[in-house]
Order: sequence, then C-alpha cells, then structure tokens
Amino acid sequence: MIVVSDTSSVSALLHIGPCDLLERLYGRVIIPEAVESELRRRFDSLPDFLHCEQVSDNNEVKRFSKELDLGEAEAIVLARETHADILLMDELKGRAVALREGIPLIGLIGVLLQAKRNGLVPSVRRLIDRLEAEAKFRISTEIKRTAIESAGEL
Repeated sequence: MIVVSDTSSVSALLHIGPCDLLERLYGRVIIPEAVESELRRRFDSLPDFLHCEQVSDNNEVKRFSKELDLGEAEAIVLARETHADILLMDELKGRAVALREGIPLIGLIGVLLQAKRNGLVPSVRRLIDRLEAEAKFRISTEIKRTAIESAGEL
C-alpha cells in the first residue's frame, strides 16, 4: 500500500507518542520534501518509516500553492505521482483540493479508528483527548462524537 502524508497528522502523533501506528498500519509512509522540512523544524529526529521523496511536477505544485501551503500542495502532487492508495491529510482546504483531484483520503481520526479495529489501540477517545490537549489538534465536536461512537466508546 502506498501512503503519502501531509504534516499535521504525523506531527500530532509525534507530539503524543504513538507515531508507530502509521508504520504498523501502512508500513512505510511517503512524505514530500516540504513536509520533511516542516517536521524537522519541530522535531529533532523522524521515524525511519517516513520516506522523503521529491515531487517531479513543480508546475502542479505552483498551481496548488495558490490555494494551499507548500506541504499540502507537494503532498497532493506526490500522491498523484506515486499513484498513492491514500493521502493522509486533515486540513479542510487541502482535503477539498485532493477530493477535487480524485485522490483518496484519510484523516488522523480515520487512522485512529483503523488502529482500534486492528487492535492496535485500546481507546480512540483517550487518543483524541490527548491530541486536543497535548498536540493542540483541532477536532470538531461532531467528528469527535462520531469517531467515539464508531469506536464503540460512547
């Protein structure tokens, strides 16, 4: 499975600890150079399962950069270039552009739900609480409620 990620989900998981969930679910995760740069500004080291790849089509990156930040733009282009099975992205504008471009998406909450279904985490609710408190990850009340309900933790 080919998974490309933007910054926010990886960064949030690195803040609270269980970043290995991505490796355990997907094996390696590809990130573009802009995402690697953003992550390295915040963290001294990055997990080995993150593999940085250069985007080929800089014109497409420029086109998307009119709407998005560089990391999001490069992640969308890299997902297309690698024929990714899934793009891990949480920002609403980035998700809208990826959907418009026909790129399959998952957000961090979707990853947590997958991890719970696979028996990798005992509680989605606890991880969401930690994401909000420790990583300052913003989750709407509706998405939070739906996720907790889907995890069978109401």
